Amino acid sequence: MNNNYINNINNNFIIKTISPFIKEKNEHAYIVGGFVRDCLLDKESCDVDIAVKQGLSKIFAQKLADYLNGFFVELDDINKIYRVVFPDKQNYVDIADIFGSNIEEDLKRRDFTINSLAYDLKNAKLIDVTDGIRDLEQKIVREISAENITDDPVRILRAFRFQSQLGFEMTKTLENLIKKNYLLLNKTAKERINAELIKLFGGRYAPETLRSLYKTKILEMLIPEVTEIAKIPPNSHHHLGLLEHSIETVNQVQLFYDMAKEEVKKHLDETFLGGQKRLCYLKFAAFLHDVGKPVTWKIEPDTGRHRFIMHDSEGAKLIVNTLKNLKFSKKQISYIQKIIKYHIYPASVVTAQEAGEKAYMRFYRKMEDETIDTIAIAYADRMSALGPEVTEEMLKQNIDGLLSLLDKYLKEKDKLAPLPKLLDGNEIMSILNMPASKKLGEIIKKLKEAQISSEVCTKDDAIEFIKKL
Repeated sequence: MNNNYINNINNNFIIKTISPFIKEKNEHAYIVGGFVRDCLLDKESCDVDIAVKQGLSKIFAQKLADYLNGFFVELDDINKIYRVVFPDKQNYVDIADIFGSNIEEDLKRRDFTINSLAYDLKNAKLIDVTDGIRDLEQKIVREISAENITDDPVRILRAFRFQSQLGFEMTKTLENLIKKNYLLLNKTAKERINAELIKLFGGRYAPETLRSLYKTKILEMLIPEVTEIAKIPPNSHHHLGLLEHSIETVNQVQLFYDMAKEEVKKHLDETFLGGQKRLCYLKFAAFLHDVGKPVTWKIEPDTGRHRFIMHDSEGAKLIVNTLKNLKFSKKQISYIQKIIKYHIYPASVVTAQEAGEKAYMRFYRKMEDETIDTIAIAYADRMSALGPEVTEEMLKQNIDGLLSLLDKYLKEKDKLAPLPKLLDGNEIMSILNMPASKKLGEIIKKLKEAQISSEVCTKDDAIEFIKKL
């Protein structure tokens, strides 16, 4: 494994580029953190962090930037963290001072053994002072010390993130440490929790990790709505209780991605809000898609059927406070709300009696950039709900319809011309003699909806429509 690791390191474009500089300057510089771990796991990684002797990081970064004809960026002058951006403006390295008097001391202050590996660039050798390689081989997340975790409680959530991304198991000691100290997460900046949570949902092993988070009570602490979600039992259309259904929907989104065409994968792989892949946010929204069911839950006395009328729109409103508390941005909240609100829409399009070209085009225009996302969530929701009343014929018809809806979109999307703007905000204010306000935004939104449904086609139609409002 060591030879493969060294080859992965040395063959990396960034390392190849900076190695001559290290040798020429005879500097002691160490690659640390996730890049080292990923190379050892034979995974592609672009985030290169370099640690140098205390007090040298700024000078080292400036010299490296000059050597590369690149760009020097000051990220955090207080903590001595600097970035060197390559001339291509895409690749970069982050450079910081070593914590402590030497690299060994630095590594012992990190979170987990699998992240406490370093590669000595000058001497081309691996440094492993905490048996990180052993734990990588055994697929274990092990803490270096209890103090390292409790001193920075976000590492509690980070342990689950690595479980989700790598499929590793935590040691019993770490599990007990988390159970004892998880409330310390309340003292952690919500922005840091947000970042870890979204990365966690991006992991292939997110379903298993969500179950672990629920057992430790962290899931309910971060998303209080989980308490009520867990109370909803299986029913005639759902073979799973609502919490397990929500977790399985996350799994089915991943399976949808795995089987998808490259064009779909490219869409879901794009860097999205907050610098993470769109897929991460879609899986997070998938977990929350039925968050409105507990408040809309009714059991019909005559039939015993479980009903959740308007749970989609109610859920989209209900989740806002939790997302704000977790410091999601307005755009992030808007995306998650859209997925929750419209998760039933694709299935209704393909099963409606009037399903056809017009309904399809209306759906594509309404969903815009989230067309693929909403089809994916509808597919995942359907595959996660296999109660006794869901026949194989129903399932096949629904899934075939959704995949057809997707295929048609991929063929037609480049031909979908944007809707013309029939009236702008100033024109509406003039016609209705009203000031700029929240109501103006609502009118513009309703006008767009009317255009999508073909109620409004011309400027005269638009004027008539807003006057009636």
